[in-house]
Amino acid sequence: MTIILGPFLFLLLPINYFDFGTSICPSKVFLDIECLGCGLTRGVMHLIHLDFQGAWQFNKLSFLIVPMGCLFWVNILGKVLKRPWFQFFDKLY
Repeated sequence: MTIILGPFLFLLLPINYFDFGTSICPSKVFLDIECLGCGLTRGVMHLIHLDFQGAWQFNKLSFLIVPMGCLFWVNILGKVLKRPWFQFFDKLY
C-alpha cells in the first residue's frame, strides 16, 4: 500500500522541502565530487510540482526518471487491482 500512496506524499510536501540541508551522497561528502545522482531527488520534486526549470537545474535525469517511475507505478497499481494494464513490464523482471 505504501508503494501506491507514497508518490502522493511528494505532492503534499512543499516544492523546496529537499532543497536545503547537508548532502548524504558519499561521493559529495568524502570526495567533494557530484555524482550523476546528485540532485535527483530535488529535481524529481521540482518536476512533479511542474517547475521544469528548477528540475533541469538540479538534475537533467529527472526528466527520464519521472516518466519511467510513472509507468512502473501504473504497472504496480494494475497488479494490486488485478488489472495488469502494462503487461510488457512483467517480461523485464
